[in-house]
Amino acid sequence: MVLRYFGIRVSDLDKSVKFYTEKLGLKLKRKGTMYHGGKWVLLEDPRSHQRLELNWYPEESPYSTSLEPEDRLDHIGFKVQNPAATFKRLTSQGATPALAPSDKHGVKGIYYVEDPDGNWLELF
Repeated sequence: MVLRYFGIRVSDLDKSVKFYTEKLGLKLKRKGTMYHGGKWVLLEDPRSHQRLELNWYPEESPYSTSLEPEDRLDHIGFKVQNPAATFKRLTSQGATPALAPSDKHGVKGIYYVEDPDGNWLELF
């Protein structure tokens, strides 16, 4: 496994992108829209190459929260050789699936499990 990035929830995507790029010097890598209307932006530190994903969810999204401090960490992304096999191994060892594996909404090949505190780990 390779720790690739952290994903955090934000209330105003444009404002957050501006903050992280203009004030902290991160660079925009990619951005996109989720099947439920949410939006994401992947930023990267040009020196360390560490990445931060900003996630914004509309109110009607099943992943929208009140953004209390404990709700802001969205997920931690791990790049793995075989996401399905890694998911199977982790769940057979007691990890709780956070989101059922599915390609129904365009998330084919991406799996989520929970850590012991309920934080989501993305396996891609």
